[in-house]
Amino acid sequence: MMDRTALAPIVSAEWLAARLAAVKVADSRWYLDGRSGIAAYRSGHIPGAVFVDLERWLSGPASAEAGRHPLPAPAVFAEGMGRAGIADADTVIAYDDAGGVVAARLVWMLRVTGHAAALLDGGIGAWTGPLEQVAAHPAPATFGPRPWPPDHLASSDAVAARAGRVLDARPRARYRGEGDPVDPRSGHIPGAVSLPCREHLDASGRFLPVPELRRRFAQAGVTEGSPVIAYCGSGVSACHNLLALELAGLGPGRLFPGSWSQWSRDPARPVAAGDEPG
Repeated sequence: MMDRTALAPIVSAEWLAARLAAVKVADSRWYLDGRSGIAAYRSGHIPGAVFVDLERWLSGPASAEAGRHPLPAPAVFAEGMGRAGIADADTVIAYDDAGGVVAARLVWMLRVTGHAAALLDGGIGAWTGPLEQVAAHPAPATFGPRPWPPDHLASSDAVAARAGRVLDARPRARYRGEGDPVDPRSGHIPGAVSLPCREHLDASGRFLPVPELRRRFAQAGVTEGSPVIAYCGSGVSACHNLLALELAGLGPGRLFPGSWSQWSRDPARPVAAGDEPG
């Protein structure tokens, strides 16, 4: 029997291939440019994988007050998991085709609510086995709603008070204020340090070795025991930074769910630009 409590936040394709029948696989592809995640899933997915829609099941309604991808109500998340055939006791391995920066949201949501979940290192590109084109239609499963744990979350006020090292997971150009494709103001939260989540990956889309991850976090001012708050554009790719933090053995950190999409829409919140935290 698999030890659910010892599951690392990242697993390899070889690990998954050896346990494919014992886990639930979730395809969480989504694209900022509007391309269809479900279409990508239907064009080819890991055998048995179910599609989990970021907009429908992993996010609540967008608003200026909450951001573009606020956390959904626990009952909505539970319904989505149940419809996908994922039960409370299941181990879930999630993937995308973007180095895990989208699928990390599902993995983080499951892990912080006490479920066994991990990200497939390298995503679908690391999978060397056959792919399926037929969509999975699993039987509904029982997945109970659990509240989002407050010790894993940070409010905008906590971010403003710098109640931890604030890490910005967006590309550096957006951090510097060189234009923003989706939010009304450009720049970053004053005091935040740029730590783009995609830079945790090598050229193949796999995570860097743990010593290199720890070095990157140390350069950002994060060492063992450091309180960390992660944000990005809308609270999705920030989860990738939090999983990398856990993989590096530096603690769980906290998510600012509204992220830049919430902060930038509040005229009372200041904005910094350039390479420095400000």
